[in-house]
Amino acid sequence: MDCIAGVSRKPWSLPFTAEPQEVASLRRIMRLHLGLWGLHGVIDAAQLCVSELASNVIRHVGTGTPATLVVSMSGTRVRIEVHDSDTRALPVFLDAGLDAESGRGMALVTAVTDRWGVQLQADQKMTWCELPTGLPSAEGHSGGARVSRVEALLGGYGGEQERLWLAGAGAVAVVEEAAIDVLVDVLHWLRAHGRDADEALDRAQTRFEVEAEDTEVLATRGNEEDSGHVSR
Repeated sequence: MDCIAGVSRKPWSLPFTAEPQEVASLRRIMRLHLGLWGLHGVIDAAQLCVSELASNVIRHVGTGTPATLVVSMSGTRVRIEVHDSDTRALPVFLDAGLDAESGRGMALVTAVTDRWGVQLQADQKMTWCELPTGLPSAEGHSGGARVSRVEALLGGYGGEQERLWLAGAGAVAVVEEAAIDVLVDVLHWLRAHGRDADEALDRAQTRFEVEAEDTEVLATRGNEEDSGHVSR
């Protein structure tokens, strides 16, 4: 089960028409789906990629071309594909200068992805790229051992909540309520054993803020290192 309750990272596809106004819609949809998948850290890069792949169809195949966006997991990577019907106009890497007004699209894709490529078929081509997520597995998440332990707890907490966990629509809100129930029960347990619940909350909040800050610093440092050394 993923870090977002009841939402599996199943492949999805969306037909679209290669029009400039469609690019913003594709970016919004990408943000929504990756957010539901719990992959907030790759949203910006994924939006850049879908913008460039869709814009390539507009520029090199033609406005109004029918196309399809496909998003899936490839191991621990997010795989983004754009399919169109033209097998002649192939995207290429151009070593464009920083001041160039065009030609930098696939260079940007190259910079933020692990790899990209083009596959030709008899009646269509598919341009794809794959983004690293840092997940331990395709079904995992980047929350670490603490998040894993809580999900194991919430997955079977409260009987009725367990059935609602798999409900789909509104699942995030349902599981949030289950998490609050767990916190309340823990506070009752502390009080029943003569402990100060408010003090425990304050200590937990302080520890959480310190760990969250440390995680953010490490993630920023890792991104800075990766920006100067991207593996292909």
